[in-house]
Amino acid sequence: MNPQKIARVTGVLFLITIVLSIPAQFVLYGPVLNDPDYVVGAGADALVHWGALLEVITALACIGTAVVLFPIVKRQNEAVALGYVTVRVLEAGVIVAGIVSIVSVVTLRQDFAGAAGADAASLLAAGKTLVAFHDATFLLGPGILAGLGNGVLLGYLMYSSRLVPRYLAVLGLVGGPLVSASGIAMLLGLYGPVSIWAVIATVPEFFWELLLGIWLIVRGFDPSAAILSEPDKTDPKETGKKSLSVA
Repeated sequence: MNPQKIARVTGVLFLITIVLSIPAQFVLYGPVLNDPDYVVGAGADALVHWGALLEVITALACIGTAVVLFPIVKRQNEAVALGYVTVRVLEAGVIVAGIVSIVSVVTLRQDFAGAAGADAASLLAAGKTLVAFHDATFLLGPGILAGLGNGVLLGYLMYSSRLVPRYLAVLGLVGGPLVSASGIAMLLGLYGPVSIWAVIATVPEFFWELLLGIWLIVRGFDPSAAILSEPDKTDPKETGKKSLSVA
């Protein structure tokens, strides 16, 4: 695929991860996350299922950003590029685990709440445990792993390759460690997800991913980047050309 097409597809995938994940987490999952009695109440199951669908798409787009970029960024540093793909796949897996926990709360409400002999206290405890598990996956996936993958690894690849302006890549190099450290701090209970420190730590990484997506769609890769002039060693066409020239 043409490098500029790769850039634009990657940009679209980045924007998908942002546009779909925000309403899923902060709007559609709201009834489950904000109501401790959801599992024994009337529920808003359709909203939650829509949120789960959006997050599945987000997880796929998450993997897509790394897989689509890999043929380009591996020319800069293949080990780091492989690390980026690995971290993004792990992040997507954690997101899916969070989806399963939320959907399980809905299943508990539908199948057991109101049933003869159902223990409301046990259902509430199970529901709260599943929500707590989801909250932990949110900190681990979009928090710690995203900071490592999109921030540190991708930021380094973009900075060193000059595929995008270095001042833009610096946002990732700064924001990645901040959001990962913040996620660890929240897992340790040092402060909550709605604290001012959590918000401050998230801002650089958020704008890095948002601006990177927009930049790649509008401007693409910098044509003067050295790695764009290097042949892909895994491309059979390029390998064939090299063999013919040697012969």
